[in-house]
Parts: sequence; structure tokens; C-alpha cells
Amino acid sequence: MIPVEWVCRRVATGSFLKRNPGVKEGYRFSPLKMEMFFKDDANNDPQWSEEQLLEAKLCLAGLTIGQCEVDIMSRSTVAIFEIVEKAWATQNCSLVDMKIEFGVSVKRREIVLADVIDNDSWRLWPAGDRSQQTDKQVYRELKEVTPEAMQMVKRSFEWVSERVKLLLEPQASSRVVLLMGSTSDVAHCEKIRKACASYGIPCVLRVTSAHKGPDETLRIKAEYEGDGIPTVFVAVAGRSNGLGPVMSGNTAYPVISCPPLTPDWGPQDVWSSLRMPSGLGCSTVLSPEACAQFAAQILGLRDHLVWCKLRASMLNTWVSLKLADKKLQACSL
Repeated sequence: MIPVEWVCRRVATGSFLKRNPGVKEGYRFSPLKMEMFFKDDANNDPQWSEEQLLEAKLCLAGLTIGQCEVDIMSRSTVAIFEIVEKAWATQNCSLVDMKIEFGVSVKRREIVLADVIDNDSWRLWPAGDRSQQTDKQVYRELKEVTPEAMQMVKRSFEWVSERVKLLLEPQASSRVVLLMGSTSDVAHCEKIRKACASYGIPCVLRVTSAHKGPDETLRIKAEYEGDGIPTVFVAVAGRSNGLGPVMSGNTAYPVISCPPLTPDWGPQDVWSSLRMPSGLGCSTVLSPEACAQFAAQILGLRDHLVWCKLRASMLNTWVSLKLADKKLQACSL
């Protein structure tokens, strides 16, 4: 374990107010406020600056904590907070602040989350109301520990326990409907479906041609509009893309064109997906993986589980780039 506690705050309260006189309780931090504290019981866990952490040159499992590691812990703390915050928002509960700790993987010599995030780690205010707080602060603020007071604390912790079970339940089902011009586009669609699966988004594959059977295309559209499930339509048609524009002009649902371009006619075919008449909001994305990501960003506005997977993916990408840069610098020395 790295002997540093990382604290992420959305709302000013608690010890922050004592250390920053003049700041009123309830001040909202956007972006999040980051703090770190060195774990030293004898000195009451003093607050550290980033410079102090770097100068300490802590070494664990053969890894010296330098700028790269500090940046990863800082970025990870923010991402973890935002993911937990998003989940609690589905229960109309505000995540006020949260503390976490990191460690070093002995095998890989990489920074890893090494903490259990529970009711001892955060402040939770249902409906954003401090008087309804349900975290360990309830116990801390007891004037006298009585059986009745302990029952109140127990009820608060039981409330959290019950709500935590709901955090992994989707608030709204969602899907991506892939419309391909012919079965020759199946391989391209499978790439999109695989990428969507990484975000937990189900995909439906259909074959229809807006040129050869526009009535059937619109019938399929109506089929998925009729059940009220949040849906993103993806049109997969390379040569003279009619699916995307026709769908976009006849539905209020988002439509993405992801044409499977070929080396010979691709530069010409793509214009049927790019040059749209006025009144159409059909976007065009060439990469199957990027198409799935775009669909996830749309659906994630209502589905917190999709949003959280997106946020985690962003963090993983950032960390992988950071580690790659560190490795390259080490090779250049």
C-alpha cells in the first residue's frame, strides 16, 4: 500500500472548511477538488502537496513513485469518483466526497486501486440534503452513544446497503439497431456489435435497402420506435448510402452512418454519407469501434452503466498512453 490517502471533493464540508476559512459549506467544486494526505497517525495524517509526494521518492515493490505514478493516481481518483457519483445519482443521492488508496502490483509493478470503497470512504447526502446524511458521519456527530442513537446509525447503514444493490441495475434499457444494405456487410456490422458489447449495449442486426425496399425500411424503423426503448440506428451501406439519409429524415431517433468503404470506390462512395440535404442530422463515422463509442455516448446520457463503462474506458486509454510514454522515455535514456 502506498501510504497516501487521496481525497476527492465535489462539495465543501468537513475538514476542508476548517483548513480553508471563508469557504462556506456547500460550495461546489467543478472541476473536482483533489487533496492528498500522508498516512501518519502520530502526526494526524498531514496534508501533502504533489511536490512533497514526489520528493519523498517512495519505493514499493520495486516501483519508485514518480511523476507518472502520481499523475495516474490523480487521474484515477477523479475517474473513480465520477463513476461512483454517477451511480449514486440514480438513487437521488449526492456523493459529496470520497477517499481512496492505491498500491503497487508486485507482478506488474503498476499502480492499482488497493482499497475497499464503502460507507467509511465517502459522504452521501440523499437529495443533496446534509441533514439526511447516511455515512459514517452520522456516528461521528453523535453527542451521546445510546441504544437509540446506535439504531439510527444502523438504519443509515442499512439504507446504504439496500441502495448499493441497486447501483448495478440499469435505469433504462437501450440498444443499437444495425441496418445493413446487404448480407455482404455482416462482417462490418459484427465489428460494431462486438464494440457495443464492451459497453454492455445489445445490438440487433437487420437487412434492408432504402433504395430497393424503402417501405420495408420504414416498417422496420417503426417496429423499434414503437416499444419506447432508447435506440440508436446505425446505417451500414457503402455504395450510394441511402439508408442513413432515409432513416434520418423519417425518425427523431439518432442515426449514424458507418459505411464499409472499399479501397477502389471508397473516396467516391463516402460522399453519399457526407453530403446531406438540409433538415437531416445523420452523422457519419468510418470506424466500427468509433461508431459503437458514439452510440454509447448517446445512450449513456440515460443509462448510467453505459456511461460508467465509457468513463472507465477513457481512463484506461489515458493510463496506457502514460505508461507507453514512460516506457519509451526509459528506452531513450
